[in-house]
Amino acid sequence: MFAASRRARTRGSAFTALSAVAGAALLAACTVGPDYQRPQAEVPSEWHTDSFWRVAAPSHAPLAPDWWTGFADPTLARLETQALAQNQTLAAASAHYEQAKATLANVSAQRVPEVNFSAQASRFRISHDRPLTNYATPTESTVQNNIQLGPTISYDTDLFGRIRRQVEGAQASAEQSADDLANARLVLTTDLATDYFSLREFDNEIDVLNQSVKLQQKALDYVNTEHDLGAVSGLDVLQQKSQLDSTRVQAQLLLNQRAQYEHAIAALVGVPAPQFAIEPKVLDIKPPTVPLGVPSDVLERRPDVASAERAMAAANAQIGVAKAAFFPSLTLTPGIGWESTEFANLLSAPTLMWTLGATVGQVIFDGGRRAANVKYASEGYQATEANYRQTVLSAFQQVQDGITGLSVLDGAAKQSREAVEDARRLLSLANDRYSGGLVAYLNVIDAQESLLTSERTDVQIRGQQLTLSVALVKALGGGWDGGAQAGALAAQQQDAPAPAR
Repeated sequence: MFAASRRARTRGSAFTALSAVAGAALLAACTVGPDYQRPQAEVPSEWHTDSFWRVAAPSHAPLAPDWWTGFADPTLARLETQALAQNQTLAAASAHYEQAKATLANVSAQRVPEVNFSAQASRFRISHDRPLTNYATPTESTVQNNIQLGPTISYDTDLFGRIRRQVEGAQASAEQSADDLANARLVLTTDLATDYFSLREFDNEIDVLNQSVKLQQKALDYVNTEHDLGAVSGLDVLQQKSQLDSTRVQAQLLLNQRAQYEHAIAALVGVPAPQFAIEPKVLDIKPPTVPLGVPSDVLERRPDVASAERAMAAANAQIGVAKAAFFPSLTLTPGIGWESTEFANLLSAPTLMWTLGATVGQVIFDGGRRAANVKYASEGYQATEANYRQTVLSAFQQVQDGITGLSVLDGAAKQSREAVEDARRLLSLANDRYSGGLVAYLNVIDAQESLLTSERTDVQIRGQQLTLSVALVKALGGGWDGGAQAGALAAQQQDAPAPAR
């Protein structure tokens, strides 16, 4: 009875001591390393714009995931939907995000005790000739069973915040992966739109050349008739035929360039190029007005800027992890179980066993390894901060490039339309003067070339307006709230045929 009482007091004292150690550990716990502070980036007060632009309030320019609906093109909308579902680069980014979330769950699990369960059964024979441990007791050969059953527990108290900093870094990395996924989506959709509008630009330019071929063929027929009547020389016929052949060659070369964009779109939407085709179509797509907002919106909306900022937070947490290595670690390892030589009484009270333990570790000398790790982590943070600031500068540059470029193209588009009208009047006048015998046929050829050049330039400027509008959407971090435009597009899609493949 007294022995049992002493065992109870001993066990109670052990639990009290362990509780005291654990309490002291929790009270003394702290987190080493610098707390993260987002650096301030220099933000301009406004964009450099002219009367062509309106600066919208942030509430008027929300980030819209389906920004392309603003262009009101059903084929583009279907291609974007297909790309989001089938693009392999986006699928890889999504998988990386899931990996980051799994890593966060793995690291977070270190904050709770690890419980293992083990069962062991063995039968062994002790040698008769083993060394004596007590000369008064002779050794004997015996055969015994050893059966053990029970859980073991291990808990890192994280006195100085190593695990907390690891969780902090993993959380930031997971958020960075989410931003990378959003950026991959934005890059995919804008790249697809850029290729699509470039393809449509070639459709319009090829149509211009085909119309020029028809016009020049009529002119050649007219000159041939005049030549047969002896009214003109063969030189006029050869000049017109040479002009017609040159225009046909240009049209053939544009077909090859169009095919390159068609193949690029096939890769983006996840379809083999030989199985994919987009029907040629002459479209007059108007670029929508993109509300700019204020410059500070870019820092909130662009996923690459957000990703660079989260990279800084993760790098800052690594400094704390590296610094925590300078401090002792305390791991608690309590255990309980049963041990017996027979299965029959394995779970009885006399076979119960338990342990209470703690392990304290401290590196005394490492030749500067830990200091080097801290230096490495600190410089890594400096690198991510510099990358963040450069990303911000690039973002402002890209937005301003888009604003300036579209302003210039708007003026150029108005002038190009006037140039086309002037070239048409010039060709009509040259034909009339040639018919009246006032000028040589070379003047007609020059007028045809001038009209063709003006019409191609006009088509190219309109195509550049569309692609630069997409670039501005990308630079701003996304599109705008399409609202009624999206509803109108949905109605169009129901009646529009599927793209040819």
